[in-house]
Amino acid sequence: METLVLILIATAVGGIASALLAGTLLWLPTATRDRVLPHAVSFATGTLLATALVALVPHAIEGAGPDRVHGIGLALLAGIAVFFVLEKFLLWRHCHTEAVESPHAHADHHHASSGWLVLVGDGLHNFVDGVLIAAAFLTDFHLGVVTTFAILAHEIPQEVGNVAVLVHSGFSRRQALGWNVLSSLTAVAGGLVGWFALRESLSVLPYVLAVAAASLLYVAVADLIPGLHRRTDLRASLAQVAWIAIGVGVVMFAESHVH
Repeated sequence: METLVLILIATAVGGIASALLAGTLLWLPTATRDRVLPHAVSFATGTLLATALVALVPHAIEGAGPDRVHGIGLALLAGIAVFFVLEKFLLWRHCHTEAVESPHAHADHHHASSGWLVLVGDGLHNFVDGVLIAAAFLTDFHLGVVTTFAILAHEIPQEVGNVAVLVHSGFSRRQALGWNVLSSLTAVAGGLVGWFALRESLSVLPYVLAVAAASLLYVAVADLIPGLHRRTDLRASLAQVAWIAIGVGVVMFAESHVH
């Protein structure tokens, strides 16, 4: 029961925090926001890559054992394929790469109806994140904390883009922030489903962790990194490398000091 409480706190606080921080960033002057967001995206890229490859995959392999390592590889492959299909149906990708430049640039490409589509897609995305957080906490407390942090880091720039789309679609800023918070709370439902579904099937946890790693890798490699490549000047590139390294360093520090 203690683990369930931790899952509910992590999913609720993570969802609310990401939505509120996104709303705060959207209220900043455009020039300030456009300076901050690229660094946030670079930092998120580093945290996602490190969490997937330094935390989740090793735990998945350890939990599966030497006889089932190939199964972990297949689960990674299947996870990437699933997220590719979800992205094709516009239910996974929301403003990741576009947030690198400016949320307003992204919003200009959407019609009024896109606001509700973004909310539906974001709700599904957050639900999946909740399941993945539950799997991490069921495996190890510290892995749950690191995974929650990585998801929070990449949610913030994404949620900024979501709020911008909602405002462009006719929502007031207050309405956009409120609906975005509600959409983020679907992570709590995902955490509950993950808890009840996985605690009785601990043997599948390593494969769920592999799928979690696949989701983080997919977002980093397919969504965030291509957006970073849009800025090719030397100063921006060096800043990207530095913030990615900081993101990796934070996760590695957490992994090495929390156990």
